[in-house]
Amino acid sequence: MLSSDPLCNILYVDLTRKRFRVEQRQDLFDRYLGGAGVATQLLHQSCPEGGDPLGPENPIVFAVGPLTGLFPLASKTVAMFKSPHTGNLGESHCGGRSAVAIRMAGYGAIVIEGRSEIPIYLAIHGSDVHFRDASTLWGMSSSLTVGHIIREREPGSGLRTIMRIGRAGERMVTYACVAAETYRHFGRLGLGAVFGSKNLKAVVVSGKRSLPVADNRAYRRVYKDIYEAATSSEAMKKYHDLGTAQNVLPLNKLSAFPTRNLQETKFEAAEELSGEAFAQRYLGRRLACSHCPVACIHIAALREPHEVEPYFYKTSMISYDYEPIYAMGSMLGVGDPEGLLRLLDRAEVLGLDLMTTGPVLSWATEAQEKGLVSEKDTGGLRLSWGDWKTYLEATQRIVEQPNDYFAALARGVEHASSIYGGAEFALALGGNEMPGYHTGPAAHVGCLMGARHSHLDNAGYSVDQKVLVKEELSPEALGDALLEEESWRQILSSIVICFFAREIYDRDTVLCCLKAAGFDLDVDRLLKTGRDIHREKFRFKAREGFTFDGLRIPERILETKAPASGLSEEYIRATLDHVRKALV
Repeated sequence: MLSSDPLCNILYVDLTRKRFRVEQRQDLFDRYLGGAGVATQLLHQSCPEGGDPLGPENPIVFAVGPLTGLFPLASKTVAMFKSPHTGNLGESHCGGRSAVAIRMAGYGAIVIEGRSEIPIYLAIHGSDVHFRDASTLWGMSSSLTVGHIIREREPGSGLRTIMRIGRAGERMVTYACVAAETYRHFGRLGLGAVFGSKNLKAVVVSGKRSLPVADNRAYRRVYKDIYEAATSSEAMKKYHDLGTAQNVLPLNKLSAFPTRNLQETKFEAAEELSGEAFAQRYLGRRLACSHCPVACIHIAALREPHEVEPYFYKTSMISYDYEPIYAMGSMLGVGDPEGLLRLLDRAEVLGLDLMTTGPVLSWATEAQEKGLVSEKDTGGLRLSWGDWKTYLEATQRIVEQPNDYFAALARGVEHASSIYGGAEFALALGGNEMPGYHTGPAAHVGCLMGARHSHLDNAGYSVDQKVLVKEELSPEALGDALLEEESWRQILSSIVICFFAREIYDRDTVLCCLKAAGFDLDVDRLLKTGRDIHREKFRFKAREGFTFDGLRIPERILETKAPASGLSEEYIRATLDHVRKALV
C-alpha cells in the first residue's frame, strides 16, 4: 500500500478509561487488504478466547478497505465482533455514509473496547474523539428521535455517519441491529446488543481529506469504466428501479418463497408485496449509499389519516427490501402491504433485525397453534397468520421482555425452542434464523457453513437456481463450488465492495483498482489471500466452539419441497463434511 495512505491507521477507543490511541498497522493491510480480512485479525487480537459476547472484553471492530473513497460501490463498512446470538463469529456489513466517513476521518479501522459506566455516544471528528453523555437519549422509545437529536448536536452534516441503537440494543435482544442514517443497518447477529452491553448509544464519525493514488491517469481510466458499468448494466438498473424487492415474484413463481414458517413456498399475496406493486403504490424516494451511483434503497411513503381530525394525515417514510418483505410478510402470512409497512416501521423504531424477528414470530405462531405455548405465556396474545396488529404488540414485547417467554424469544428460535419445544420447525441454521430462500440444498448448506451467516454467504441460492435445478452435483462438487465463491467474497468484503456489484468487480477489475490504490498483486496472490481470510474466520469460529458436527438441520427444511434436487440430510451432511476437511 502507499506509505502516505491513512488507511493503515487504526483508532483504538477504550470506553472504560475514556482514552484513545492510534496505531499504524500497514502490515495488516498489506497482508489482508482491509475490511473483513483486517477486521478478522483485529478480532483475534482483541477478543479473548471464551469471552462473554455481552461483556466488556468483547470488542467492536469497524473496518473499511483500500478502495473506499476512491471507487464507486466501495461503500460498505465491515463490523466484526463475537456474536451474542450464536456465540461465535459476528460479521455484519452496512452502507449509508459509514464507510466513506471512516475513511475520510483518516482511519482504516476503529476498535472499540471496554464498557462505559454511564450511557454515552462517541463522536469521532477526524483526529478528535469525544465521549458524550447519552443519559438523556437512553430509554427513548424511538431510535429515529435519537438520530434527530444527534444530528442537531454534531458537526459534519453531509459528511458524517451516525450509527445508533434503539431500545432492542439497550435491552440486549441478541438480534438487535445498529442503524446508520436511518435506512441502512448492521443487521444480523446482534451488533446492537453489543453496543447496549457497553452503554454505547451511538457512534458518530466525520472527516474530510484527499486520498493518494499510485497513478492518476490509470485511476481515472478504471474509475470511468466502473462508473459506466454501474450506470448502464441491466442488473444495476433493476436494483435502481425496483430494489431487491424485485425478487419476490420470481422466487414465488419458483416455489422458493418461504411462507408461514416454511410450511409453504408460494404466497397467495405475493403480487401485493412485490417490488412492482410497492413501486407503483408507495414509492416515495430512492436513496444511495455514499459513493454509489445506483441508488437501490427504496423508501415507501405510508400515508395514514389522523384518528380524529378529518383531512389530516401522517406520512411515514419506511424502507423496504426483499428480506424484510419475506421475514415480516410471507413468513407471517401478512399480505396487507400497509400492515407490513407498519411492522417494518415498528422494528426500525425499536432497532430490531427484521430478518431474525420474522422467523422468531413465525415460530411463535406455529408453536402457539400446536399448543406448545399458551396465552398465559404470551400474556393474552393470540398470534395468527396475517394478524399484523397482534404482531406489532408481540414485537414490542420481545424488546421489553415482560416475562420469561418473551425473554426467550429475545434470544431467537434456537433458544426458545430449547425451552418450549418445536425445534423441528425452529428455522435457525448455525444458530441464526434462515434467510428468505428455500431454493434447495445449496442455499441451506451455504448458511450452515457460512463465513458471515448472512443471506449473502457464498450465494448457495444461486447455485440451486442455476445448476441444481438442472443437474445433480456430488457433495464434493457442491462443496468446492461454495468454497470457491466464499473465498472470492472474502476479497470483495475486504476491499470492501457492495456484493450487488460483484459482477462488475471481476478479478481483472479488482487487480486494476488495487494497483491504482498502491497494492501491486497478481491473481494467484489475490486468490490465496481470499482463502487465507476464509480460514482465519473459521479459526475464530472453531476457537469459540463451532463444530460442523454440532450443526442442527431443522426437519421443516427437509420436509418442504424445494425447486432444486438433493434436499436430504445425508446430502447436506456429506457436503458439510467435505467443506470441513477443506477448511481444517
